Amino acid sequence: MQVTRRQLTGALAALPLLPTLGACGARRDGALTIWAMGNEGANLPALLKTLTLPAAMPPIEVQPLPWTAAHEKLLTGFAGGSLPAIGQVGNSWIAEMAAIGALAPVPPSAQPILADQFAAVVDTNRIAGKIWAVPWYVDTRLQFYRKDLFARAGHAAPPADWTGWKAALHQVKRQAGEGNYALLYPLNEYEQLTTLALSAGARMLRDNGARGAFSDPEFKAALAFYKSLFDERLAPMASAAQISNVWNEFARGYFSTFLSGPWTIGDMENRLPAAMRGKWGTAPNPGPNGIGSAAPGGSSLVVFAGTENPGAAWDVLTGLLSPAAQLDFHALTGSLPARRSVWQAAGLASDPAVAPFATQLDRATPLPKVPEWERIVTEMQVVAERMVRGQYGVDEAAAEIDRRADRLLEKRRWMLDKGKAL
Repeated sequence: MQVTRRQLTGALAALPLLPTLGACGARRDGALTIWAMGNEGANLPALLKTLTLPAAMPPIEVQPLPWTAAHEKLLTGFAGGSLPAIGQVGNSWIAEMAAIGALAPVPPSAQPILADQFAAVVDTNRIAGKIWAVPWYVDTRLQFYRKDLFARAGHAAPPADWTGWKAALHQVKRQAGEGNYALLYPLNEYEQLTTLALSAGARMLRDNGARGAFSDPEFKAALAFYKSLFDERLAPMASAAQISNVWNEFARGYFSTFLSGPWTIGDMENRLPAAMRGKWGTAPNPGPNGIGSAAPGGSSLVVFAGTENPGAAWDVLTGLLSPAAQLDFHALTGSLPARRSVWQAAGLASDPAVAPFATQLDRATPLPKVPEWERIVTEMQVVAERMVRGQYGVDEAAAEIDRRADRLLEKRRWMLDKGKAL
């Protein structure tokens, strides 16, 4: 949907002000400003010093933002006409930012970089036939598991198909002992259910993203499988907040498998007891008939629409995606490079903890590209939790998720009818 600044300003009128972010410092005249988040934003100034850029490049200023406020900052920046030249944007936000007209499409001169990247991640940034952002680093979610408990249950790794995987979880639970479980699927997190749904081939939305498709057979198969993991007491009925210390609980065998991303590798090495070294591993997600899917994640770099010096902005962006810069970026942050060739150069393709992420990314499936998606999956998980707790059956839950999704997509349907959707 194409939304004007005036319309967005009205929608944002009730949002809290951001005095801390507003105090980042005045931009020097002619400077090229970059907004970047979290650890990446903190390390970006050092990375920029390593780039070889044209002599006429204007001064470059970095404004680090906390992830917790970044989405709101981007929207208020667009509404107020104060977006920088370049920004880091979470891949799940690209559809929304493109819909409001905040992004400049990636020009042909920058697109050769994309041939060296994971196709599913690139596709998250392709909307209405245009590429709106260049992936900067990548991630996805897969299984972290207790190698020792799976080995005692007779498995070198978690089986790749749902039937074998669930049977192995029952065996692992018996090895873990009374009062323990095999799996942690927090009831307040939607990533686990969406991963099962993508693995089952569910589309989740239909009619050009205007209506829910949660009553399709593929999604209901994923929903039924998800429910069975709790019905068979393979996973506790608990939210993430109810697990006091994930690392302690994993080490003592309260659960032996959980879903997470590459940022967890460092935590496993630093937070688990020394006795757990070598006793955990990573594996791709299971699917109905073999290795399953997952949503591609990470962050991309964008040039914002209307920037005063787009040529310089694209020079900096492409410089940050050069193989040398990607290697330095990985060394500084630990983030997984977007360029596949850098995986080889950095030795990631042969790292037993990291290599399964490449396998999973090769089988990743982009999520629906509508601005309402994050609100839809939040509603999906509310209903899924109630189903697990006995309020709904599978068919009833699927119909209820469709009802809630259709309500959230009402404006999109109106825009499509008027021919105004992106």
